[in-house]
Amino acid sequence: MRVQTRDLAAREEKLEALQKKLTDSVGALVTGDDWKRALEFAAKFRSRSFNNTMLIYGQHYAAFQQGRVPEPMPTYVAGFKQWLSLNRSVMKGQSGYAILAPVTARFASSSPADPDSWRRLARGEKPGFGEAVRSKLIGLKPAHVWDISQTDGEPIPEPPRPTLLQGQAPEGLWDGLADQITAYGFELRLVSNAWSIGGANGLTDYMTREVSVRMDMDDAAQVKTLAHELGHVMLHGPDNADAAMHQGIAEVEAESVALMVGAAHGLATDDYTIPYVASWASSVPGKTPVEIVQSTAERVRGAAVTILDKLDTSQVGDGNPPGLDREALAAGRRAAPVEAVAQRQVETVGL
Repeated sequence: MRVQTRDLAAREEKLEALQKKLTDSVGALVTGDDWKRALEFAAKFRSRSFNNTMLIYGQHYAAFQQGRVPEPMPTYVAGFKQWLSLNRSVMKGQSGYAILAPVTARFASSSPADPDSWRRLARGEKPGFGEAVRSKLIGLKPAHVWDISQTDGEPIPEPPRPTLLQGQAPEGLWDGLADQITAYGFELRLVSNAWSIGGANGLTDYMTREVSVRMDMDDAAQVKTLAHELGHVMLHGPDNADAAMHQGIAEVEAESVALMVGAAHGLATDDYTIPYVASWASSVPGKTPVEIVQSTAERVRGAAVTILDKLDTSQVGDGNPPGLDREALAAGRRAAPVEAVAQRQVETVGL
């Protein structure tokens, strides 16, 4: 029992240090350019939560400064056993990057509709006759991943990367975004110039359920605008309960969704406009700027990943090494949003 208590205390200490590191990293996002760089990175590592992308980014850059890795930006990251499955192994002396991983437990209930009826099953305990069983999040624990530059072994296949000329839009992206807008029940209107929609590049009208985009721009700008308006459609409608909690941040979220969608297709992000972080991150009463940045980033990431998963376009990698088996990739997809909501669910479970 003493050993178990010491192990638990050690894990809690590591978790506390990791949360402090995460808070410092998020708190360092000050300017709009800082936010843009963070989201560009998150777009290329979108299989993981925003919190974990921030942790990976900071620890890899520190490893670069210490001379342990050759480049300031990571390429592909995976766990120890995942690298082994690709016939690569972590090199001696290479420390992994600590990230947040979910901890789950099994709960049973004879009255599943009653939220107060669920009881936690002990390790090895079987549910009673007729009881329903469900896994729930009970917390977080530190886990570790390594960049490919920290491993050696067999080469991994390199997928083709999208290359675009200035002003050019990725093939199929406009049609894919337009299809998603109409799938939400909005009509897409193409207008001749900004004057038609009050001087804007695009406009989402929730009352008439219309999305308008001006056509006197180059293809890349039109696609960016369409992705921006799709962000509004997904996140900011009057029937969306979360939208009321994010007043004043809607434009940041929509532009950030567009940025992540563009970055995942190799589009330049120089002309994406994000205001100074402090101007919107401090606008929600009762929440710290760090909390707002984290929740906004995860909402943006969730919308962008949903959009990207529905597109049949050539995209940059998502941070997972090419060649990982489908089951491992699916597990990573399921775990990514879990880390972002784990603390709230921990409080719900009461642990």
